[in-house]
Amino acid sequence: MAQQPLAYQSPEFLESAEGRPIRILSEYLEPLRRFKEQKIQDTVVFFGSARVDSRERAERAFATLRARGVREADETYEAELKKSRKALEWARYYEDARELSRLLTTWSVALPSEHHRFVVTSGGGPGIMEAANRGAREAGGKTIGLNIRLPFEQGANPYITDGLHFEFHYFFMRKFWFAYLAKALVIFPGGFGTLDELFEILTLAQTDKLSKKIAVILYGRDYWDQVLSFQPMSDWGAIADQDLDLLQYADAPADAFEQLRDHLIAHHLEPRTEQEAEAPGIAKTRG
Repeated sequence: MAQQPLAYQSPEFLESAEGRPIRILSEYLEPLRRFKEQKIQDTVVFFGSARVDSRERAERAFATLRARGVREADETYEAELKKSRKALEWARYYEDARELSRLLTTWSVALPSEHHRFVVTSGGGPGIMEAANRGAREAGGKTIGLNIRLPFEQGANPYITDGLHFEFHYFFMRKFWFAYLAKALVIFPGGFGTLDELFEILTLAQTDKLSKKIAVILYGRDYWDQVLSFQPMSDWGAIADQDLDLLQYADAPADAFEQLRDHLIAHHLEPRTEQEAEAPGIAKTRG
């Protein structure tokens, strides 16, 4: 008779519908173990588009396109040229995210703590995520990437600290680790995924669900004022007037850093609960 494998060593069972609760729990317990090992107390999360490229790569792509020397440019070429010019403009946000991450990490690594405080965290992929991890690494700090497995996205960027690259199958478990360790968010220009994360945190803050105050900074007012207008929601009574105060704005790395530093010193430098003083300092849920 063939030997029957132990249930927890059976891929067929673990990948089955009945094994789903174990898979979900694994995406809580395995990161928890690594955060403890790495002494990560809390984070600052950077969100933004995966499609933003560095200035260096954007300039190189534009120069390559121009070098083709099309005399009678067709519509396809003109469209590519327009897109490449926009990528050069878009690259500003990559460089700003990189610089802001560097400023924040330089400050946080100098804090007197046995744990790592306010660690820059991203979704682990390219674009703004790469820029955030890159800036933190250049400053000599740890930096986290919470990557999600998707069929069409690129893999994790190379700037994530060894041991702090996480791969998630379940969006909601990834969201848990974003929300429950973060003391602040910086939201760079992005698409649906960026908006999803923004509104997730705004809802938690608006409903006072977490026992902590989270700063939410929208970076790049030119972009966000075209994409989002919150005032009509207040005018119509869908949100309270004071809910607009949940958002701050910044257009330069130094300004965003000052807002982050002031918020972190005022509300989080000294943990207010025993639970948040741990590593990881998972926020307490109210109610």
